Amino acid sequence: MNCRIIIALANLSALIGANAQLRFQQQQPVRAVPLREPTAPSPVPTPKPTPKVFVALPNYDEETATRLQIFLDNSDFGPGKIDGKMGEFFRKALISFKHARTQRETGVVDQWMLDQVPQTFTTYIVKGDDLAYVGGLPTAHEEQAKLKFLPYTSLLEFVAERFHSAEDYIKKLNPGMDWEHLEPGDELKVPNVLPFEIETVREMKIVPNKALAARKIYVDTKERLLEVFENNQLVCVFPITPGSTALPAPIGTWKIVGAATWPWFRYDEGMLNYGIRTETYFNLPPGPNNLVGVVWMGLDKPGIGIHGTNNPETIGRAASHGCIRLANWDAIRVKDLVSVGNTVIIF
Repeated sequence: MNCRIIIALANLSALIGANAQLRFQQQQPVRAVPLREPTAPSPVPTPKPTPKVFVALPNYDEETATRLQIFLDNSDFGPGKIDGKMGEFFRKALISFKHARTQRETGVVDQWMLDQVPQTFTTYIVKGDDLAYVGGLPTAHEEQAKLKFLPYTSLLEFVAERFHSAEDYIKKLNPGMDWEHLEPGDELKVPNVLPFEIETVREMKIVPNKALAARKIYVDTKERLLEVFENNQLVCVFPITPGSTALPAPIGTWKIVGAATWPWFRYDEGMLNYGIRTETYFNLPPGPNNLVGVVWMGLDKPGIGIHGTNNPETIGRAASHGCIRLANWDAIRVKDLVSVGNTVIIF
């Protein structure tokens, strides 16, 4: 099915834009990662902050750190890319996970967490079908627009994204591998995380899910986190990139008005750089290297959405064009944890 679902989903904004800035009447949930001291009064209702939590993380070896990253990732508390290091997003994921389960918000790692990942690594055998998602990719958007699909550029990129990992970490786990000549049948050591199976993604428009209608999404632009709550219960946390200095994510209260997998992307530099729609653009086809990745969830703010990325290495560390960007392996999960119609609070 050729849905050609482009960022034009945001055109629905005219129908409900008048309600975009409604404040909540109820008390907002307590968050695990505390808010900053505001520099100016905020026009947006934000969750009630908890005291700032400073934690000292254990100095675990690389394999143990990987086990813990896998545990948090499998629990929908994203630690960022798996790399065997207990860094910033690992700390935030751990504290958020403990907060969600009313545990003491410390850096202590209980043995039962490690027990959930008895096998740290597994073997992945490259399959012939994997090659369908790998190919040449021109750098010019004009040339990309002529393609039918924007693939991975290498089997290394395919495997790293499948196992939520940094490419350098996959290389480190497999010394001596000829990465330029990987082929079906080659065996690779990879983290034993629940894999992102791109072959199961189908091009489709996502319909509202009544079971998730009460959920609310909070986007913390300073902590660079997306959090989902249901009735004040923290459901999940994922690292994000929220806009840039020149074109920041729009502070305010919004709604998800449409969502799709395998989206087409209307590449318009005027919209990306200045928020102004022009007639000079390219329609970029679906694929893991589409600029909005494998999922687009449009808000009732023209041109703004929650989406995947073609470069997961930059999540939390580089600017985007006003949107809320996640790694593809996180974006594909978020679309199943929220619904069209959910409120999104960006602060």
